[in-house]
Amino acid sequence: MPHTLAESAPPAPLIRPAAAPRRRTPVFALSETRWAAASTTAFLLGLALHLAGAPPWAWAGPYAAAYLTGGWEPARTGLRALREKTLDVDLLMIVAALGAAAIGQVMDGALLIVIFATSGAVEALATARTADSVRGLLDLAPATATRLRPDGTEETVATEDLAVGDVILVRPGERIGADGRVRDGAGEVDQATITGEPLPVAKQRGDEVFAGTLNGTGALRVTVERDASDSVIARIVAMVEEASETNAPTQLFIEKVEQRYSVGIVAATLAVFAVPLAFGSALSDALLRAMTFMIVASPCAVVLATMPPLLSAIANAGRHGVLVKSAVVMERLGGIDTVALDKTGTLTEGTPRVTDIRPLTGSGLTEDALLASAAAAERPSEHPLARAVVDAARGRGLHIGDAKDFASVPGVGVTAVVDGHTVAVGAPARLLPATEDPSGDLAAAVASELEASGRTAVVVLRDGVPAGVLGVADQLRPDAAVTVAALAELTGSAPMLLTGDNPRAAARLAADVGITDVRAGLLPENKVAAVREQEAAGRRVLVVGDGVNDAPALAAAHTGVAMGRAGSDLALETADVIVVRDELATVPRVIALSRAARRLVVQNLVIASVFITVLVVWDLAGHLPLPIGVLGHEGSTVIVGLNGLRLLRESAWTRAAEGMPRRTPDAVEVAAGEAPRT
Repeated sequence: MPHTLAESAPPAPLIRPAAAPRRRTPVFALSETRWAAASTTAFLLGLALHLAGAPPWAWAGPYAAAYLTGGWEPARTGLRALREKTLDVDLLMIVAALGAAAIGQVMDGALLIVIFATSGAVEALATARTADSVRGLLDLAPATATRLRPDGTEETVATEDLAVGDVILVRPGERIGADGRVRDGAGEVDQATITGEPLPVAKQRGDEVFAGTLNGTGALRVTVERDASDSVIARIVAMVEEASETNAPTQLFIEKVEQRYSVGIVAATLAVFAVPLAFGSALSDALLRAMTFMIVASPCAVVLATMPPLLSAIANAGRHGVLVKSAVVMERLGGIDTVALDKTGTLTEGTPRVTDIRPLTGSGLTEDALLASAAAAERPSEHPLARAVVDAARGRGLHIGDAKDFASVPGVGVTAVVDGHTVAVGAPARLLPATEDPSGDLAAAVASELEASGRTAVVVLRDGVPAGVLGVADQLRPDAAVTVAALAELTGSAPMLLTGDNPRAAARLAADVGITDVRAGLLPENKVAAVREQEAAGRRVLVVGDGVNDAPALAAAHTGVAMGRAGSDLALETADVIVVRDELATVPRVIALSRAARRLVVQNLVIASVFITVLVVWDLAGHLPLPIGVLGHEGSTVIVGLNGLRLLRESAWTRAAEGMPRRTPDAVEVAAGEAPRT
């Protein structure tokens, strides 16, 4: 087959632009991390000297340094909030730490400072890394493009200088520099970053293309239709940033009442100090009672009641390949009631495989002979469909012959001479109309049947005569059907499918896994709109995805989950949870684990509240000795801490897996990649 364009070239290797280039803020470029590191170092030095029996003057200096370096940022934040007439826990913890030091509990106060400083540093670093990834997405679009002048000559210009109406030339292997429409030429473009489609899409005159996508074969002349600032890639960045700003992180339960609690504790402490003083109590006695009150009423036990169950659940999930980024996220996971799943790379493996081999009656070829012939012709090609055919032949242990006179036409297919026969492999719509053999009608019928079932049909011609049809499809993950059933059982409603893939492929996959709400052909902004539609109806949506095109929806959702192995950098940074080993069935398990953690949090809050109430009443109604107050306070902390650590046990994950639906025979067949023949 001759090339249709003089500029067409043998197919270039297709490198999927699934990830934005890395832009990483150094850890110690942030002031929060520097202060936290200094505070931790000073505290550890002071603790070592203290435990070694050094005199007070030796460890007092390091402890003081820990107070100053670690308390600087929280104190500034607390004072800024105070100027705005609000009181937060940061300032209360600083006061509590200073109060502890005032009555001799210097080490306890320093430890409290270190914990708060470290927490703030981790939060600041996570925020910076997410911003890095969002900005790095813009690098997917090339910095320059080849613009064609009216006289046909070429010039290299910055992509931001392209104007609507300009014509650019995109050669094989180049990224497209602007959103536009193909004016001339044909090629196959990998646009997984935008639509999530697993296979390159054939593009010809009149078809739309997007900036940042990769032209694999053929040369394209593209008429620019959008400014760089309005491209789909730029809109993805804007949507992620907007969603991150408008969908502020949900606070932990205890943080929701921190304002009132903080004000109440400060007011009560002042009253405990002032009232006895007014009635003639000694200054030292009044101060000691007030400091004792602040210690026993401080939220340390309540905070610890919340954190250990959530942190234990995070650690347990991490052992099983699920990275939950924070305690806030772990708490939020248990509250979701709606799930939206991406298709390619999430429910599927993201790699096309041969599912059907249909030799035509009269061709004289067996399945193995048809597949071996097609694989020999496709072996020189780097197209994903070609790799699928070759891998299928190798998987059957077939001998793949040498191909001669190999040629490739973008959007059509390949031809080669194999064992003395001219073999053509490609799209039915392009190859079959060129043959006059009666078997062409039978081949077209088989191809239509396969395409109707959601597969990509590939026709094989031998010496110009249709010899058979291959069906290629992206394979379901082994645990996809079971996961969908488990998520439906946990949330009370079946998950929905949000995909940029074509409706037929989406509908077939949805039927295989039991999803009825299918939304296909979506661009990133459409996915965000679907998520916001559900949340506007009062639903808390969990989105599971893997690509750049999923990132805006992950950011807009109540909770976002990214697949770790195939996930783009932007999806991994934007998501709240990462399934490190791509085991989809761990998603419902971690949700169940989160709900178990929430139940333990409630138990711990009850325990902590009882201890605080008893100690506070004792201090106010009688005379609570400081040692007993500290013992009671620390005792409650130990109890709730140990209770929360129960979720570290393997049995906690096992219980989370209980109730997972068993695989039906159909689900097993589909999950194993044994698609029923149609």
